[in-house]
Amino acid sequence: MRRYSEVDVFSDQPYLGNPLAVVHDAKGLDDAQMQRFAKWTNLAETTFIMAPSHPEADYQVRIFSAVQEFPFAGHPTLGSASAWLAVGGQPRNKDHIIQECGAGLVKIRIADGLFAFQAPPLTRYEPADESTIRDVAAALGLSRDRILDAAWLVNGPEWIGIRLADAREVLELAPDPADLGALSIGVVGPQEPGHATAFEVRAFLGGDPVWEDPVTGSLNAGLGRWLFDTGMAPENYVASQGTAVGCRGRVHVSIEEGEVWVGGAVSACVQGDVRI
Repeated sequence: MRRYSEVDVFSDQPYLGNPLAVVHDAKGLDDAQMQRFAKWTNLAETTFIMAPSHPEADYQVRIFSAVQEFPFAGHPTLGSASAWLAVGGQPRNKDHIIQECGAGLVKIRIADGLFAFQAPPLTRYEPADESTIRDVAAALGLSRDRILDAAWLVNGPEWIGIRLADAREVLELAPDPADLGALSIGVVGPQEPGHATAFEVRAFLGGDPVWEDPVTGSLNAGLGRWLFDTGMAPENYVASQGTAVGCRGRVHVSIEEGEVWVGGAVSACVQGDVRI
């Protein structure tokens, strides 16, 4: 039997964020066992925590969706850090946690009750070509002229970022999952002045059982870099995500000395043991 946790990430209200399954003490599990269990949990991602191989890391994590392993993902990073601390994990450094994952070492900090990760560098970051933009417009049921900007924002998941005129347009999207193909599309639009959050975000994933993700750390990390670099966002902002699927995600994004940080609340929901 191995220790097991389920946590809710990116919402200050439990069960209104993005759930994550966490298997502790995962040493000895092979790839097939981890993939099979991740499929069984039926959550967007399941993580497996084990001893680090890098001397600077506090722990190592492997991240699986129901169908594949990711080198990095946002809400699994924050959720795993919280779950690791909850079962007695002790960071080497009092100011931050160092997570080892497929993308390398990721720094995580805790401040004002929020967990935040330092976003790893984007492995593909460039404007989307016109053919791709037209494919995305068709998948989202939009005319091409409504897409104001588009870029590849790859940091594990292969996101294509899409900027629309405002949050209302983002929330009105109603794509058919069958039209998404293999596309992973992140859509962002600014809120009206005076709104509690600065942007509305939605994430649509083709080729995966979860076709609209409630709250997405990796996407918001890529969007943050893009919005900062293009002058579309202030140095600190909060994005809302999950509104269209009945969730209340709140993602805190900032840029500090050129580095993007992405944070949010994490709530412990389930603790116990699991047989794998």
